[in-house]
Amino acid sequence: MKEIVLATKNLDKIKEMREVFKDMPLRVLTFHDFPCMEEIEESGNTLEENALIKAEAWARFTNKWALSDDTGLEVEYLGGRPGVFSSRFAGIGATYEDNWRKLLKLMEGVVWEKRKAKFRCVVAIVSPQGEKLIVEGVTEGYITCEPRGSEGFGYDPVFYVPEKGKTFGEMSIEEKEEISHRGKALRIAKEILNKKLEGKGNVKNERV
Repeated sequence: MKEIVLATKNLDKIKEMREVFKDMPLRVLTFHDFPCMEEIEESGNTLEENALIKAEAWARFTNKWALSDDTGLEVEYLGGRPGVFSSRFAGIGATYEDNWRKLLKLMEGVVWEKRKAKFRCVVAIVSPQGEKLIVEGVTEGYITCEPRGSEGFGYDPVFYVPEKGKTFGEMSIEEKEEISHRGKALRIAKEILNKKLEGKGNVKNERV
C-alpha cells in the first residue's frame, strides 16, 4: 500500500482527513484524481453500512485502497435523530445551515440538561482485494441554543464540548481533530495502517 484514495467529494472532510494523514509515507488521492467517479448513493441503514458502500465502490473503481467515513449526530431529546440522516436532516440538498437551524427549531425551549448529544463517526477502509477495516469514534456534548463560531462545518456551530468549553465551530482544525469523533476514528485507522506499512500487521476484516 503506497496510495490511498479518500472516498468522498466533501471538501471539508478531505481537509480534516489530510490533516491526520499528513505525516504518513502514503500518497493521499481524492476525487480530483478520478474525475469520472460518480457520486455514490448512501443507501445504508447505519453509519457503518454507508461508510462501507462508499469505500467499496471507490476501491473497485480506482483499484486502490479507499477510505470513507459516515458521521451522525445523535441527539438524546430527539430519540437519537438525526443520526444516519444528519447530512440531509432538512431535506435532500439541504445546506449545513439548513440542517442546524432545523435542529435548533426542534430544540426550542428544551433545558440544557436535556440537550445532550453525541457525534459518531465510522471510518471504513477497503482494499481492492476486499480487505476491510472498520473503526469508530465518538464525542459527547450538548446542543447549544444558538450557533457559536464560524470554523468547521456541518453541525459544528451548535455542538458544544464541555471539556473544551466551546463548540466545534469555535475550534481550529487542529484543536477539533484532537477530540472529535472523526479525529479519534482516523487516528485508530492511522495506527493500524502504519503497522501495515511497516510490515507489522494486516488489515483483514477487522473492526475496532
